[in-house]
Amino acid sequence: MLETSARLLRLLSLLQAHREWSGADLADRLGVTPRTVRRDVDRLRELGYPVNASPGTGGGYQLGAGAELPPLLLEDDEAVAVAVALRTAAGTGIEGIGETSVSALAKLEQVLPNRLRRRVSALNAFTVPMLRAQHERLDASVLTELANACRDSERLRFEYLDHSGATSRRTVEPHRLVCTERRWYLVGWDVDRADWRTFRADRITPKPPHGPRFQPRTGPADDLAAYVSRGVSTRAYAEQAVIRLHAPADAAAQIISPSAGVLEAVDDTSCLLRTGAASLDVMVIHVMLMGVDFEVVEPKELTEHIRTVRDRLSRALG
Repeated sequence: MLETSARLLRLLSLLQAHREWSGADLADRLGVTPRTVRRDVDRLRELGYPVNASPGTGGGYQLGAGAELPPLLLEDDEAVAVAVALRTAAGTGIEGIGETSVSALAKLEQVLPNRLRRRVSALNAFTVPMLRAQHERLDASVLTELANACRDSERLRFEYLDHSGATSRRTVEPHRLVCTERRWYLVGWDVDRADWRTFRADRITPKPPHGPRFQPRTGPADDLAAYVSRGVSTRAYAEQAVIRLHAPADAAAQIISPSAGVLEAVDDTSCLLRTGAASLDVMVIHVMLMGVDFEVVEPKELTEHIRTVRDRLSRALG
């Protein structure tokens, strides 16, 4: 006969795996008497698991929904499936569940046995996802390390590779992770520069040990997504522009990602786009390929550059 604690875990696993069990079936699975099953069910209830019982010939035991989520017991295959799903969601920046998947993955990987970690690693190493092309590969373990530091209010030390290829050592008080459809960003207070900074997570190489703990600051903006969008689409570039698009903001958002510009509704038929580029040539191409009628609000140099490109195209067509 199983020891009481091990038997309770086995009973809980059976209740979670099947909608309803008869007392006789549970007793047979556990190798105990129906009376012992009743006692074990009472122990589970004392631990906070809502086990419902229905009397009679067709009755049985069923795990119900409680006010709080109790600990879950996963079979090996279930644990591997959950870990792979969470890692995929974290690595591809799926909107709405990305940050939550990172937090859940950190908890799960902490308790996975080595044999299951190897299975998860093999599945990730030899699986080719048919997703949008992404040149930068981000290790999910880096995301979990950043997320844990945000949660624990612990200073981060890391090496950072900027867009020009230069590396620097940073000490940052991490605030939040922000994800787009393609990338993850860390927003934090740069201790040495005494200012808020946004860092691409795929360019971060953690350099532990981290710490000490710090008192969290008020963030740089109420809307962190908009703050990061302005930083990566506008402030980071030498050339910046404001362009009026002749399309509703909702329609423009379908073709312009947050990493390409910040949209601001004007009326039902138009919106403003604030964006940036490395040069005016790149800016012209960026705007022309949107497929939307537009007019340049600023700078006037962009309007002149568009005229120059127009004349060049006219000569080419001639």
